[in-house]
Amino acid sequence: MLTFPQIDPVAFSMGPLQVRWYGLMYLFGFLSAWLLARRRAKTPGNAWTSRELDDLLIFSMLGAIVGARLGYVLFYDLAYYLSMPLEIFKVWTGGMSFHGGLLGVLAAMCLVARQARRGFWETVDAVAPLAPPGLFFGRIGNFINGELYGRVTDSPLGMIFPNGGPLPRHPSQLYEACLEGIVLFILLWSFSAGKRPVGAVSGVFAIGYGVARCIAEFFREPDAHRGFIAFGWLTTGQLLCLPLILAGICLLAYSSNRPILLGKKK
Repeated sequence: MLTFPQIDPVAFSMGPLQVRWYGLMYLFGFLSAWLLARRRAKTPGNAWTSRELDDLLIFSMLGAIVGARLGYVLFYDLAYYLSMPLEIFKVWTGGMSFHGGLLGVLAAMCLVARQARRGFWETVDAVAPLAPPGLFFGRIGNFINGELYGRVTDSPLGMIFPNGGPLPRHPSQLYEACLEGIVLFILLWSFSAGKRPVGAVSGVFAIGYGVARCIAEFFREPDAHRGFIAFGWLTTGQLLCLPLILAGICLLAYSSNRPILLGKKK
C-alpha cells in the first residue's frame, strides 16, 4: 500500500492571502500551453503566429475557468449552489467540470475564429493539442487536495486518503493525470504535427479524452451525492463522455472530406 503524501493544500501565504496548490496547477497548465504554443508557432509550415496563439490561449483560459465552474454547478450539484450561491465563486476550493470547461472553450473559440478570420474547427484544432498539460496539472491539484479519490481496493497502488475513510483507495487522480494528460498529449501532439484534415485534431481529442475518462471512471469513486446513475456502474462522468465520443467520431467522418492543408485565412 502506498502512503498519501499529506501535502498542505496551501502552497504559501502572503499575509492574509493564501495561495493554494490547486490554483497554481491552473497557472502551470496555462504556462505549459503557452510554451507549447510558442514552440508550435516556430514550426515550419505552421499557419498561426505567436501573437494569434497568445490571443487564442487568453480566450481559452477565460472560457475554461468560467465554463468549468458553471459546468460543475449545473451538472453535479445545482441544488447546493442554488441554496448557497456565493459558494460558486470559491473556485480555489475545487469543483471544476471538464465538460463545462470544454463548452466554455468552444464558445471562446467562436469569438477568436471570427476575430482571426479563420474557420471554427481550424481554430479548435490549434488549441486542442495544448489542453492535455492543463488536464494533467488539474488532476495533480485534485490529488493534493485529497479529493476525487478512487474506489476501495486491495491493490498495492491503494492509499488511504484523509477524507476517504479508513480503507485504501485507488489514487484515481493520478490515473487520470496519466491518461488525460500524458497519453492524450503524446497522441495529439504527434498527430497534429503533420498534415491532416480540418477538424481531425478536434475529433481525435474528443474521442481520446472521452475514452480515457471512461476508463478512469471505473477506478474513481462516484460523487457521494450522485452515486451511480444507471446499471450499478455508470457514472455522471461516463454519461457526459458518451456524446463527446460520438461527436468525435462524427467530426472525424466530417473531416475526412475536408481539405488536408490548414491555415489559409479566408
